[in-house]
Amino acid sequence: MISYEPFYLTLKEKGITTYKLITYYGISRSLIDRLKHNKPISTVTINDLCQILDCEVQNILCYKNESNT
Repeated sequence: MISYEPFYLTLKEKGITTYKLITYYGISRSLIDRLKHNKPISTVTINDLCQILDCEVQNILCYKNESNT
């Protein structure tokens, strides 16, 4: 399962709120909801988030093996 837990940690480290992503960077509320519920997002969106947050992909998402949890 893809998890976006690192995304929220990165936001905290960078001092950026989801409100700022929505109002300043034009990120949709529906995308924030998709991230919150670990739903699929496109690689274009991952690229955009990496550019906005000046980070690597692993700072946005991680893979968790569901059979080991």
